Amino acid sequence: MKSLLKYLKGYRKESILSPLFKLFEAGLELCVPLVMAALIDRGIAGKDTGFILRMCLLLAGLALAGLVSSITAQYFAAKAAAGFGKEVKRALFSKIQTLSFPDLDTIGVSTLVTRLTSDSNQAQTGVNLTLRLLLRSPFIVFGAAILAFTVDAQAAVVFAGAIPLLAVVVFAVMLVCIPLYRAVQARLDRIVGATRQNLVGARVVRAFGLEEDETERFRRENDTLFTMQRAVGRISALLNPATYVIINLAIALLIWIGAIRVQTGALSQGEVVALYNYMSQILVELVKLASLIITINKSIASGNRVAQILEMPSAMRSPDGLTAQPEDEIAVEFCGVGLRYYSGAEEALASINLVARRGQTIGIIGGTGAGKSSLINLIPRFYDASEGVVRVFGVDVKDYPLDELRRKIGVVPQSAALFSGSVRENIRWGKPDATDEEIWRALTLAQAREAVEEKGGLDALIEQGGRNLSGGQKQRLTIARALVRKPEILILDDSASALDYATDAALRKSIRHMEGNPTVFIVSQRTSSVLYANQILVLEDGRPVGLGTSEELLASCSVYQEIYRTQFEREAAHA
Repeated sequence: MKSLLKYLKGYRKESILSPLFKLFEAGLELCVPLVMAALIDRGIAGKDTGFILRMCLLLAGLALAGLVSSITAQYFAAKAAAGFGKEVKRALFSKIQTLSFPDLDTIGVSTLVTRLTSDSNQAQTGVNLTLRLLLRSPFIVFGAAILAFTVDAQAAVVFAGAIPLLAVVVFAVMLVCIPLYRAVQARLDRIVGATRQNLVGARVVRAFGLEEDETERFRRENDTLFTMQRAVGRISALLNPATYVIINLAIALLIWIGAIRVQTGALSQGEVVALYNYMSQILVELVKLASLIITINKSIASGNRVAQILEMPSAMRSPDGLTAQPEDEIAVEFCGVGLRYYSGAEEALASINLVARRGQTIGIIGGTGAGKSSLINLIPRFYDASEGVVRVFGVDVKDYPLDELRRKIGVVPQSAALFSGSVRENIRWGKPDATDEEIWRALTLAQAREAVEEKGGLDALIEQGGRNLSGGQKQRLTIARALVRKPEILILDDSASALDYATDAALRKSIRHMEGNPTVFIVSQRTSSVLYANQILVLEDGRPVGLGTSEELLASCSVYQEIYRTQFEREAAHA
């Protein structure tokens, strides 16, 4: 949590003024019992109407000054807390953008969403309450105790006994609750993750009639969270009753002692009332302090969770610049490449050797789980190879600054991802300064021009995730987004799966005649998509089992033969 305090630097003035105004308000509040004592002992006892009136006006003035001071303090606290929350969210979102794919896989999307929303909001609330109350409440507690001793030292001994006892109760509850709050937040992460997974796969859930199963699974997770929250709630709920019992016993003892000393003439009635008011102030402030401590504990737990993400070192380092000038002849080279996603995990890839020259088309084919996507994800360095070297234009990808490396590469992911906004805005993700002419050219190459014209042109709106588009339309738009940047290396990760054979063939033809003659990687389960590639790499269980042209593989690779025969026999049967 301490590391987050730097985000308050821009709000130093507010962070200082808010507690100061609250302390001023507290000072005014501590004066009230003394004024009340004077009002009773001199005004009421002496039947001095003028004095009573002056004391009433003084009390009204103290109340008004306290109100103005409180409002001012709350304004500054709210301003500082809101600014703190804004800066934390901005820093956290920026950090998330820098996290590598392995980082995202490790943390989980649902956890990051919780950190960005619930945890950062809780930390903001903690800052707000801390600025307003953390100094005020102890100031009143100890101020009231000190002033009580100035009124009557013997009666004030009650204060000396009650305050340490209350402190023990408050901190005991706090120490028990802190780890429980952490466990509750961790469980909340699980529920958010389960909810997200269910919503993303809603169609699958309904298709298989698993609504009741998913509802039951969520009920179990939610019941567990409820049980944990109830447990921590019961413990924290002990705080207020315990403080009330101690304070009320102290008040009873104080009144008893005060009554005795009034009878002996050692105390006046007004002084007893002042002592009672001071004890009541202590009660109110300790209850506030107890609630504040619970809130602060929650905020610290949430803040630490946010800080964990902000302080997390990236699994990938991006150098400041290239140590060598890229060569042009060999676009991509895999040298003995292996990949493990996690330490100790099985190899997703092993012994990959491949050379792709500029302008060549490389086909990558294999069954589901063969490692096709894993392989091409190494080129833009979404993941780092566990073994061997991946070179782009003769330079190890680890020696490239990430932004420079990825500017050379256009990636069309396996799952078409579009964003809410216009067609123009979506295509410009590939090139922010792309002209309308460049966008239309990319759409034409991607075989998407006609579909966009039917939708209303470049200003046509796309719903989040492309909900108002067909699967084929989404894929073609994502292809256009990659093509508009005129990449030197183009990666098509099973990006034609939703396209018919004619459109797929037309797309591949247009890419072959693209300006700049890029090196193209086509990942597909269709042999027709890679049939005319310069080289085809056949993968099985993450290992290469064939490399060559389609004709060469038909003569030498049994895996490719099986894929080819199965697909073309099926197509012939349907013809």
